[in-house]
Amino acid sequence: MKKKSFVVRIDEETYKLLEKWAQDEFRSVNGQIEYLLHEALVKSKRKKPSKEE
Repeated sequence: MKKKSFVVRIDEETYKLLEKWAQDEFRSVNGQIEYLLHEALVKSKRKKPSKEE
């Protein structure tokens, strides 16, 4: 799957919280953001769950 790069600006406190959450789940911050976006899309029924879910 081809990935698209883009810049996201978030406040420092939010970044630190995301960074800690990502570490707790053994992901990078980028990986955590991708995971959260994926889950939100599935929950809102805008995306079908992947086969491994």
